[in-house]
Amino acid sequence: MDDLRVQTEQPPAQSQTPLLAPNSNQNQNQNHIREGQEENEESQLNRMLARLEKFLTLLGFNQSSMLSLGLSWSAFVVVGIVVPILALELADCSNCEQYQIKTYEMDIVAFQASLAAVSLFCLSYNLRKYGLRRFLFVDRHSGQMASLHKDYIRQISESLRLLILWVLLCFLLKTAREILRLLYVHHNSWWLSVTILLALNMSWTYMSTISLSASILFHLVCNLQVIHFDDYAKLLERESDVLIFLEEHIRLRYHLSKISHRFRIFLLLNFLVVTASQFVTLLQVTGYGGTITFTNGGDFAVSTLVQVVGIIICLHAATRISHRAQGIVSLASRWHAVVTCTTSDVSQMRNSSSMGNLEAANNLNSIYLDYSESDLESLDYAGMPTNSQLASYMSSHHKRQAFVMYLQTNPGGITIFGWTVDRSLVNTIFFLELTLVTFVLSKTIL
Repeated sequence: MDDLRVQTEQPPAQSQTPLLAPNSNQNQNQNHIREGQEENEESQLNRMLARLEKFLTLLGFNQSSMLSLGLSWSAFVVVGIVVPILALELADCSNCEQYQIKTYEMDIVAFQASLAAVSLFCLSYNLRKYGLRRFLFVDRHSGQMASLHKDYIRQISESLRLLILWVLLCFLLKTAREILRLLYVHHNSWWLSVTILLALNMSWTYMSTISLSASILFHLVCNLQVIHFDDYAKLLERESDVLIFLEEHIRLRYHLSKISHRFRIFLLLNFLVVTASQFVTLLQVTGYGGTITFTNGGDFAVSTLVQVVGIIICLHAATRISHRAQGIVSLASRWHAVVTCTTSDVSQMRNSSSMGNLEAANNLNSIYLDYSESDLESLDYAGMPTNSQLASYMSSHHKRQAFVMYLQTNPGGITIFGWTVDRSLVNTIFFLELTLVTFVLSKTIL
């Protein structure tokens, strides 16, 4: 009988082994495939960051050594200041005043150089201090996750395409303006005219690319944080531990405060330089007695386009991340309400045979009905039961309520010396600019 029992027990053991082996092999294969995809995405991210770093080095943002610092600012002074001043001096024509306004063009060069200098100084300082990965918050110490590598790559590619698009568009407008001036303002030699055109275009493109690159980098940093906030919103659907939500939100808010601290001088100086440039431009254009056309005043339009585009890119990125951070409050409130309303603790207490549990359910209902008072007053009025299940329910409820109150008092966002960059600040800036425009028009036209 024992031998028969052994023989009957042996086949099931053998039959289980083939069933377990394919599952384990399949799981191992899936893990290998997942690891291979993560390594591939990480290598793509590294290549994309290396490409971006080379581009920034070419523009002079990489000033990690004294040699690179000297070369960067020397190229800036020569290409951005000396070359356009010499070109405008050579392009001076005393008999064709209606086709060029030399004083205005010098002012445009000065403001363009100031804006590019602010961008180059602020961004190169931060890149030299933190490095590109820490500057973009994509290093492992800043919450980098393998699942977000693809989103990082997509966002960096979109930012580079946005920069190329605007630089190319402004370059075409600048080239068209210089060609028109070349046709109307004749010099002794066509070679001299072509040299002046190339020199002005090269200098203008270099300076505009520096100023737009700084705005695009700020736009990229904010959009990378938007990815983290979107993942945080998905975390509310996957997890239920309030402590995890709190720790993650503290980390995200810390990153926003770091971004605000690093870019506040850049944003403030950028806004002041653009405002001063537009003020002087409007004052000169409205106070000019002659006829202004695209030939003699085209630089006003092109330089204004570059400056306004840079400001809009920065404000759009800052307001987007600020409103995304503030939107977490509504998501957490909805999550708290859904969890509170779908809990089954009350129904479980109702099915209990104990009268104490029924009293606990009635007391719990009185807490929800007495919503006009504060939480602490309601608790004192209801008289909390000693049921452990109800205590656990109320403990989780208070944790969620405390978390929602924390989010309401700590919304986060991009700030400039305490001013949150959101729609209200954008409206304030708009009305300040409108007031400035009407003031200038009242002094020059009326």
